[in-house]
Amino acid sequence: MNDKFYSVEQISQMLGMHAKTIQRYIREGKLRAAKIGKAWRVSEHDLSVFTEGTNRTPKQAATSVGKNPIDKIMVSSVVDIDVADKEEGNSITNMLTAALNNKPPEYGKSTMSAQFIEDENKLRIMLWGNIQFMKAMMWFFTNYIHER
Repeated sequence: MNDKFYSVEQISQMLGMHAKTIQRYIREGKLRAAKIGKAWRVSEHDLSVFTEGTNRTPKQAATSVGKNPIDKIMVSSVVDIDVADKEEGNSITNMLTAALNNKPPEYGKSTMSAQFIEDENKLRIMLWGNIQFMKAMMWFFTNYIHER
């Protein structure tokens, strides 16, 4: 797949918005992005999906979000996992990323970022999403630890 990727700065120039606004959209899950190193990158496809969705009026946007009352509750969590080495950390991160990219709709807008802490051989996973998403992620971590 030869998808083009854009930086936050490039998107802010293209859309005539402040870079901090673009970053807020990423944090809130309105604009899908991947963190590469310390910088966010947005694929051409995800940018297209985002810009197509911005044609809605504020009233339309408000009524399409949070139809299920439980979706109004968002949770964040940080999970530290002791790993043998960076390779194991990358393997876990890749597995979680693949799962997140194919998550069911009931998990709503959710995000994950990961960081390998080399001097502690620790993988730090930062999660944000609705309660159903968090329940599934905590189930995964619990089962992953028991299988090791």
